[in-house]
Amino acid sequence: MRMINQFFSKIREINQRYSKPTVEMSRAVKISLAVLRVYLFLLVVLMIYKFITVIKVV
Repeated sequence: MRMINQFFSKIREINQRYSKPTVEMSRAVKISLAVLRVYLFLLVVLMIYKFITVIKVV
């Protein structure tokens, strides 16, 4: 049990250390990441739509 508690405390310590990003992003990078996020979301939606339409045909 002690080993598990040490493991979780170590994870909490690491999460606290890296909770705030140390790299500053320019506006262009933030916009690019937002566009990429939307693009990936659309791809997932299209895959789900295709899956549903294929299931309905069968």
